[in-house]
Amino acid sequence: MDDWIDYYDSTHTIYVSKLHRDLHFQIIARDIIGYITSPEATVLDYACGEALSANQVAAACGKLILAEPAPGVRGRLIARFAPNTKIRVRSLDDVRKMQDQSVDLVVMNSVAQYMTGEELDAALINIRRLLTPSGKLVLGDILQPQVGMFRDVIALLGFGLRHGFLKDALIGLISTALSDYRQLRSKIGLQRYSEDEITAKLKAAGFAVQRAHTNIGHNRWRMTFIARPPLVR
Repeated sequence: MDDWIDYYDSTHTIYVSKLHRDLHFQIIARDIIGYITSPEATVLDYACGEALSANQVAAACGKLILAEPAPGVRGRLIARFAPNTKIRVRSLDDVRKMQDQSVDLVVMNSVAQYMTGEELDAALINIRRLLTPSGKLVLGDILQPQVGMFRDVIALLGFGLRHGFLKDALIGLISTALSDYRQLRSKIGLQRYSEDEITAKLKAAGFAVQRAHTNIGHNRWRMTFIARPPLVR
């Protein structure tokens, strides 16, 4: 995961325009809010990125913890959300030291593809420890083995067409093809999981699992899973 952390801590071109970037985070915030069941809930956004719309999420819960591994991004989060007393910014090391059963909702969106299988397993076990008995993990944007980059391209172009940045999306795809992202993706690759594989990982970490009807974000070819501590009878 370290190479990807360095990439996202750099001046990257993953978003084709400011509008694309802003809409991306607005839609994710909207989808996260849909999983919050109480205005007093403690929510953890695991490897949150720039989280530009975190104020909206914080308004829907009691406390929002933004956990981010990239130090440069983390610094921007601290500066951006300093006025909001409901938001706390933490490193992933900090998350590993958090109190047991202290979080009601964990969202890990568009993160698993950048982790090794072992890193994901360790993260899931820690998240299981953090969740309250009635809490849940939302594991989103899981890439499927049979769905390649072509579907990502179609999803981006469709997103751009619907929201008025199709030209920027086309230009951005050319830029991305020549960028460090494409080189890194070719060199390291992205982790992909079938529904059975990700279900097995979640069950091994101690979760009961179901697949969500829709994915977080705009890419309908990726998967989201809802995982909960099993009910004690």
